[in-house]
Amino acid sequence: MVDAVSRTEFRNAMARVCAPVNVITTNGPAGRGGFTATAMCSVTDEPPTLLVCMNSRSAQSEMFFGNGRFCVNVLTGEHKELAAFFAGQQADMAARYAAAEWIDLSSGNQALADAIVSFDCRLVETRRVGTHNIFIGEVVEIRSRRDGHALLYFDRNYVHVPTQTGSFGG
Repeated sequence: MVDAVSRTEFRNAMARVCAPVNVITTNGPAGRGGFTATAMCSVTDEPPTLLVCMNSRSAQSEMFFGNGRFCVNVLTGEHKELAAFFAGQQADMAARYAAAEWIDLSSGNQALADAIVSFDCRLVETRRVGTHNIFIGEVVEIRSRRDGHALLYFDRNYVHVPTQTGSFGG
């Protein structure tokens, strides 16, 4: 029988996995909220779907459930302070939003004006696993820019790794 992996061992190993930094926002009848997340990935491209993980103990969980929508904003190296604010360094939600420029989307969500890409999502499924809620969202709108370098999280630090081209083809 194999011994179980400890929480600390798992967390230390996951710190060695590089991940993009995102600010996940919501706006609607349940209120305006947002948090910083690295646990985001695509699920499928038909229909275009993403998943985001949020700590289930967050006071904002019910807001995301109640609004039934969220927007994934992929950050650039210039957004380190904003990432820290939405990670909880700034408790006041109005102050978090005041630290950047936002664009109103047709869904009612707000997208970060200078995000590399913003995925506006309709919440289609949720599931609780351990300490976190998994939000699965169908992408209803995409805003993107052709320049910028992603802000990444590695070894418990924000890192900025420029690409050779800084943009994608197409």
